[in-house]
Amino acid sequence: MALRIPNPGRPIAELAERLDRLLPQTQCGQCGYAGCRPYAEAMARGEADIDHCPPGGDEGARALARLLDVPAKPFDRTRGEHKPPQVALIVEADCIGCTKCIQACPVDAIVGGSKHMHTVIDPLCTGCELCVPACPVDCIVLVPA
Repeated sequence: MALRIPNPGRPIAELAERLDRLLPQTQCGQCGYAGCRPYAEAMARGEADIDHCPPGGDEGARALARLLDVPAKPFDRTRGEHKPPQVALIVEADCIGCTKCIQACPVDAIVGGSKHMHTVIDPLCTGCELCVPACPVDCIVLVPA
């Protein structure tokens, strides 16, 4: 089912930029897109609805609706749950240095070398949780940001 193109006459790139600024920048993919920018671009083209972002929650969906001048609705709970801001923490004593978490991190917030302990750069971590299932020894936990 195609959505109507929001705000006809407004350049899509400008609209996508404004939508992207409203998104939480977790880059988690729960919306079904490879990150926040691709989701914003799809909304700007009228190809995606405003309710796909669990990290943004209901408040985020309302903000997107206001910008697009469409009716507000809650975020789609089947995509995940809304959580307070969080960051990953690597339990250093358990890390085996496999680098799988580094490969899974969409924002390069994890550093370390092969067969050496890794760590998370807190200000860069978006709390997307993509590193957690990638870790074969379950040494990554999420803590409040």
